[in-house]
Amino acid sequence: MSKFLITIVGPTAIGKTSLAIKLAKNYKTEVISADSRQFYRELNIGTAKPSKDELSSVQHHLINNISVTDKYDISQFESDAKKIIENLFKTKDYIILVGGSGLYIDTILYGIDKIPDVEDSIRKKLNEEFQNNGLKNLLIQLKKIDPVTYKNIDLSNHRRIIRALEVSISSKKPYSSFLTNSVKASNYNEIIIGLNCDRDKLHSLINKRVDKMIKCGLIEEVKKLEKFKNLNALNTIGYKEIFDYLNNMSSLEESIEKIKTNSRRYAKRQLTYFNSNKKINWFENQYEIKNIIKLIESRNELLNN
Repeated sequence: MSKFLITIVGPTAIGKTSLAIKLAKNYKTEVISADSRQFYRELNIGTAKPSKDELSSVQHHLINNISVTDKYDISQFESDAKKIIENLFKTKDYIILVGGSGLYIDTILYGIDKIPDVEDSIRKKLNEEFQNNGLKNLLIQLKKIDPVTYKNIDLSNHRRIIRALEVSISSKKPYSSFLTNSVKASNYNEIIIGLNCDRDKLHSLINKRVDKMIKCGLIEEVKKLEKFKNLNALNTIGYKEIFDYLNNMSSLEESIEKIKTNSRRYAKRQLTYFNSNKKINWFENQYEIKNIIKLIESRNELLNN
């Protein structure tokens, strides 16, 4: 029997975690997270991690595996995830890979694009620009020299913006030109499940999730992390907005609304990224479990006949 990597993608708050657990239980297997924020042990409420009950109901990998003070990049993630997959396939016919971080998903399925080395002086200069003046000037530069990346990148993530700029400046070619746009062969027998719904419903799901985070203690969680607020891991949606509130830069109501707005914008960027992959089988929501299982079984039958 062939081995399958069932990959679940989609925008934030759509129900990927719930579907992953249902499928893992159905196929008596385990889940690998490709959510770049759920790696961190200290970030819980604001990253919408699976609950303790969910984590105990199915074995999860690459959640709570590092600290916000650790250095961890996509290459390390690729190495860790592929070792786990190799080990699980010794006893499992199916593995579930789930996450909303498109680049991390693609790294496992298709590998990392080869990016040229960057001069240290360029990286240092860009980081100094960010420390002194924030993102505004960096975004202007990126939009000018690489509009393709500017359109698709998380405009609030200074690490990715600096990465795109340093490669573009050093190589004198747009960062996007090094990202392979052609359809690549997967490293595995893949079945990619995409979850989505109409925009108004998605926005409602996002807004409800943010309200739930506040109710569950997001502000208290962020307070405990104040000493880490300058770390890259904390420059993320749900945390940076509450830091603004705690530092009297905005009211609580304004900060909550910013989280909702930034989350909706992030969801739009996620969908733009995933829509470029024509191998994704889209479903309206996680409750189409019977149709999703039917697709998986048909793919299995097709490959084994």
